[in-house]
Amino acid sequence: MELRINRRALIGLGVAAALTASSFALLRTDTGMASSHREAPAISGDPRNDNTDVYAFVSPDKPDTVTLLANWIPFEEPQGGPNFYFFDTKSRYNIKIDNDGDAKPDITYQWTFRDEDKRGNTTFLYNNGPVTSLNDQNLLFRQRYTLKRITESATTTLVANGVVAPSNVGPASMPDYGTLRSQAITNIPGGKTFAGQSDEAFFLDLRVFDLLYGGNLSEVGQDTLKGYNVHTLGLQVAAEDLALKADAKRNPVIGVWSTTDKWGPNGYKQVSRLGEPLVNELVVPAGLKDAFNALPPEKDADVPAVVKRVTDPELARLLESIYGIKAPATPRNDLVQIFLTGIAKGNGPIMADLNSQSLNKDAGKLRPAEMMRLNMSIPPTKDPNRLGVLAGDLQGFPNGRRLSDDVVDIELQAVAGAAVSGKLIPALTDKVDQNDKPFGTTFPYIPLPSNVAVNQR
Repeated sequence: MELRINRRALIGLGVAAALTASSFALLRTDTGMASSHREAPAISGDPRNDNTDVYAFVSPDKPDTVTLLANWIPFEEPQGGPNFYFFDTKSRYNIKIDNDGDAKPDITYQWTFRDEDKRGNTTFLYNNGPVTSLNDQNLLFRQRYTLKRITESATTTLVANGVVAPSNVGPASMPDYGTLRSQAITNIPGGKTFAGQSDEAFFLDLRVFDLLYGGNLSEVGQDTLKGYNVHTLGLQVAAEDLALKADAKRNPVIGVWSTTDKWGPNGYKQVSRLGEPLVNELVVPAGLKDAFNALPPEKDADVPAVVKRVTDPELARLLESIYGIKAPATPRNDLVQIFLTGIAKGNGPIMADLNSQSLNKDAGKLRPAEMMRLNMSIPPTKDPNRLGVLAGDLQGFPNGRRLSDDVVDIELQAVAGAAVSGKLIPALTDKVDQNDKPFGTTFPYIPLPSNVAVNQR
């Protein structure tokens, strides 16, 4: 299958073809601006503000709703006491929605946090007895949150005094963590929300950074994130509440990304941004990583230095030089659709025939931008395929992202040209095909956090 956008169309969309001084000015950033799974230098030292993954999918058990999940704090060692893990009380955590294609947030869900620390000078313990409920007096540290829904016309407080599910200390301290998780799910108008610790559900072999799995695909098959936890913010809301003018049928595509705004001497500044997975890790070069994550998506098309990394990706050239997989011709207009504009049409053996319909290209005024795009009108798949759209499963990545989507294999195949050639390369895989824990069947779907040390699993 081939996805076509010619160079003239790119220019018409605002994607320039040459580097300019003004575009580099957009990339200037203050120290501390970065994002996502430790892949940018500054954020690697600020894990509470490091946004690791975003998921967006039509809820499998409630297909008139959409589930949005965003994770923070990578590599949480389950036994990392005595303070364990918590959200930053000086930051704003956001999930943002663009529902008209202009790459600007039309809806922002924003969480802020405050601490209740009852330990004082009397104990080092996180809890001084079994914790059987979120309000148990034995729990000596808890966080509460406020959740707001922000639009251009109004700001609404959805939750004023929510309770965060605590870190999973262990079976003696929290004999039934599932109950604590259930109690942390809060109803909001038309949906639900959740804040708390979860299993790190992103499954992959991170040895990709050792010259692409050792230079000979010998370093594969190890789930690097197995056993670690993260902190999750989740929403389940009616699709019509996210759509432009509540018209999910006419324009069912939304763009989704998350950010963290950290308080500093000059007020709040964006220090983390995440939409599509692995973009900053495997697309953006080291010198631009911090700056890229300080940009709002609406500025992406103004920065040819970043756009060129999509139209002429380094990873494709590395696959050719290391493994002999010939890189597709540039500019990579197939990747432009996957990462910057949404996919307009599929007409080949890998992507199912969509006739004249768009998969997840917004029907409104389109501005190219890196974000996760979800077509909310495509119903949940009964038997999801881990390779998503490349395997004909249109409800999977890169049409949104489900917890079970194998985004590493999907992106490796896409960069190698699967969307152009119509062919998958069976050997091109990290051989980590699923999470080590099963996913739930109801919101928030992401598994419960581990309480066993990583080196004991």
